[in-house]
Amino acid sequence: MIELALVGIGTGNPDHLTLGAIAALQQAELILLPRKGEEKAALAAVRRRIAEKHLPPTTRIAEFDLPQRRAAGDYLEAVQDWHDAIARAWMAQIAAHLPGGGRVALLVWGDPSLYDSSLRIAARLAPAGMAVRLRVVPGITSLQALTAAHAIPLNDLAAPVMLSTGRLLRARGWPEGVDVLAVMLDPGGAFEALEPEGIHIWWGGCLGLPEEALIAGPLAEVASQILARRAELRARVGWVMDIYLLRREAARHTGI
Repeated sequence: MIELALVGIGTGNPDHLTLGAIAALQQAELILLPRKGEEKAALAAVRRRIAEKHLPPTTRIAEFDLPQRRAAGDYLEAVQDWHDAIARAWMAQIAAHLPGGGRVALLVWGDPSLYDSSLRIAARLAPAGMAVRLRVVPGITSLQALTAAHAIPLNDLAAPVMLSTGRLLRARGWPEGVDVLAVMLDPGGAFEALEPEGIHIWWGGCLGLPEEALIAGPLAEVASQILARRAELRARVGWVMDIYLLRREAARHTGI
């Protein structure tokens, strides 16, 4: 039996881990740490810093190369195949390091439930023949880190918020009937597909880290600043994770 803990680690700041997350990591006999190639080596380094701060030196850490998602063909089919390959990589590492079973933990950016596929990948292990008891430890999401950094509430009074992705925003535009839109997983500048007049944006990159960058204002005025700062971060840090909140100014009732 494998006890697998998916542990939310926030945006990479070691202080973002909850006490429950720290306990789950310290109880693990094996930590799986994926590498995403030289281009994103700094991402693995962030996970290592978290491990160095919160884990005893005797904890085994298994680093492995994360399979790459193919860029060609149908997007959803490519993602399904990618998840299958990642599940096989997890199983290979667990079999090599804990052949008799035990406690395994994965450090998951943000929270395992929000635009993260760790739960879907973990669901593939049992059908593939691995006995798994799953545990999820929630983490601070980039959305929480964004609103905290800008000191704003997420929603207007008694009003809903929609979460979406940069890919969908670029492909479909602003969703009908939505006043407040949080956008994640944007490879860069999907808001350029919008007519900017009357839209306010709160943007954050590398949230919670020393490199954190924040820009807010009317989209028509700050869009180019955001793109320039994002490019600068990527060049300097080696990677950038960002998120932004968009709001139609005409819909404002109480202000945020």
